[in-house]
Amino acid sequence: MKTIVDPDRALADGLAALRAEFQVPAGFPPAVLAAAEAAACRPFTEHADRTAMRFVTLDPASSTDLDQAFAIEQAGGDILLHYAIADVAWFVTDGDAIDAETWTRGETLYLPDGKAGLHPPILGEQAASLLPNGDRAAVIFTVRVGGDGKSVLEGAERAVIRSAAKLAYETVTPEDLPPDFEELARRIDAAETARGAARVDPPEQEVARGDDGRLRLAFRPRRISEDRNAALSLATNLAVADALQAHRTGLFRVMAGPNPGAIARLRHTAEAFGLDWPAGQSLDQFSQVLSANDPRQAAFMLAIRRAGNGASYAPYRDGVTPWHTAMAATYAQATAPLRRLADRYVIRAALAVANGQPVPDAVSAAFERLPPVMARADARSGQIERAVIDLAETVLLADHEGELFTATVTDIDDRGARIQLCDRPVVARVATDGLHPGDTIRVKLDGVDMARRMIRFEAAG
Repeated sequence: MKTIVDPDRALADGLAALRAEFQVPAGFPPAVLAAAEAAACRPFTEHADRTAMRFVTLDPASSTDLDQAFAIEQAGGDILLHYAIADVAWFVTDGDAIDAETWTRGETLYLPDGKAGLHPPILGEQAASLLPNGDRAAVIFTVRVGGDGKSVLEGAERAVIRSAAKLAYETVTPEDLPPDFEELARRIDAAETARGAARVDPPEQEVARGDDGRLRLAFRPRRISEDRNAALSLATNLAVADALQAHRTGLFRVMAGPNPGAIARLRHTAEAFGLDWPAGQSLDQFSQVLSANDPRQAAFMLAIRRAGNGASYAPYRDGVTPWHTAMAATYAQATAPLRRLADRYVIRAALAVANGQPVPDAVSAAFERLPPVMARADARSGQIERAVIDLAETVLLADHEGELFTATVTDIDDRGARIQLCDRPVVARVATDGLHPGDTIRVKLDGVDMARRMIRFEAAG
């Protein structure tokens, strides 16, 4: 796939404009920075010593805000996953200046020319991050994973850990990882398949800085190590969710399935894709036989996701089972507190219930307040991410109006056919006109509107 670099700093200048448009914070108020400086020096007085355990982290090579580290051991036929998560709550006190700022931000915003962190760098990228250069405060969730891949939360504790290695998706080898890492991920994936969940991870566009310092638009490769690492986080989140639900508390990630009208449209989509969906079979039943390795079936799986109502947050309610359709399970997020505000409170609740303690009142109150705060943060992050890609596409195609390109149809929905250019990392749409996923077509670049960050293609026959 051809990668296109930033001509004449147009992308860099456009990103500066985006930061102003979306009011991306450029730094932190002095009071927040001062509070973070003091918090970074707080001694670990309530943490067990687990520095003898061999924990490692696995993230993109450039990451410095490391939320998770893991250690793995056999327990008979089961596998114990010791999942250490940054103990952000040790450094942030309810109602202090840092806490107030995180409620304003909601989550870390990532842009190609730098991120706007949820926490000041001295915490988010140093003292609270699980870096391998010293003792770090963590909450260790011990998750038992059986032969069927189902996960159960066995315990949780505050502990001091010492990461043995900062491993990177790009360079990690099997020898770097615990012996049962691959088997653990395999079990978790098998359980996901058995539940009827379907995670489809197509290539994502990204604007990133190359070795020469210039910004580039390309498709980010999805590595096996990344998928396997994500499985560990998934197992922990599922175990935490079950524990919280059983103790009648928590904040859950929920996503409703498609409504009857959307399901009817999906049947037409399946027909257009050439898929045989029996009339008497439900959408859930049909979803379980789909394979992400088949381009048309994978495209239909994406169509199912888009037909839902999107993921949101919901606090515990008596008599209600929170459900995430894509996960096919009750699901919570607890594994990224450096980057997501809500995770800090989920961790605090899980730590309490795992040790037979009442959930702090401040945490229960936060569960009621968090859904709209996180919804705004998620929406803002999504808008910025899409705007960055749109900007890159318009800048890099600005001088090519009227030219013809070869493209592949990746999927089709109510807005037309989604296409991917074959020699450029650009995704766009054209009118359907009888197209099907997997078709190779010629398209003409009909217009580029840099002010509105829009490109327009039309099928060229």
